[in-house]
Amino acid sequence: MKIDRLIGILSILLQKDKVTAPELAAKFEVSKRTINRDIDVLEHAGIPLFTTRGAGGGISIMQGYRMERTLLTSKDMQSVLAGLRSLDSVSGSHYYEQLMEKIQIGSTEVMKGRDYMLIDLSSWYYKRLTPQIKTIQDAIEQHHLLSFTYVSQSHEGLRKVEPYFLVFKWSNWYLWGWSIDDNDCRLYKLQRMTDMHMLAHTFIPRDVPMPIMKPMQSHQTSVQFTALFDPIVKWRVVDEFSPKQLQVMDDGHLLLEGNYSDIPSLVQWLLSFGNQAELLKPKEARESLLSIAQQIAQKYQL
Repeated sequence: MKIDRLIGILSILLQKDKVTAPELAAKFEVSKRTINRDIDVLEHAGIPLFTTRGAGGGISIMQGYRMERTLLTSKDMQSVLAGLRSLDSVSGSHYYEQLMEKIQIGSTEVMKGRDYMLIDLSSWYYKRLTPQIKTIQDAIEQHHLLSFTYVSQSHEGLRKVEPYFLVFKWSNWYLWGWSIDDNDCRLYKLQRMTDMHMLAHTFIPRDVPMPIMKPMQSHQTSVQFTALFDPIVKWRVVDEFSPKQLQVMDDGHLLLEGNYSDIPSLVQWLLSFGNQAELLKPKEARESLLSIAQQIAQKYQL
């Protein structure tokens, strides 16, 4: 569409000092004559363009010119501000707040309507995570090594890492960095970090792969199970499984057939329901639950 091409040409001119008609023609897959007509349309619309001929020539926009109302619609602006507010919710400074103020200045016509998307990236651990996020941001920008104590399933110890990405995945913050000890990229959960320090030692950024945030799936460790739940805990069950997987029994209990990563994790999850859940199968997991229940009962015996 012509209007899309005109907006595209204007966007390029606002970003580049100079561009030639043949370059624009190739970019938008039209003829040079069509581009020349588009330039005329933009000039008649009041955009201060000028063309220089000869070697090194091209089409330019007047120095210092800016769009008073930008090329963003009200919906575009609301999306931009929603993203900035979400970052501001975990910021240890006023940077994003000030940035939002700059964007909104003189944009009242674009900013019609109420905000309809509110995103809060902070958590119950806000006071602890916010300083960590700020330290990681500084370390990434300045190419400084990070050191911290990390607690994982296998062991607890000191880590030294080249930081590359701060990652937010659904409800948790992570650091994606190059482990000096493992000589490979690792994903670290911020909540498991303590004693974080940005070291004086700097590093030369390497070409690291993007973090893989898709859940790992392995058919070898997936466990199929069947369990009954008290209807009062339905809200918890649907946090992890689709309501369509639940079958209401005659007595009101909820039957769930699903898959879990492994038996120990399944057992721990079911234990969190207390007596409001009953595992029907697999047998191995039932036996594990019974053993744990007996050990708990022995601890609390009077």
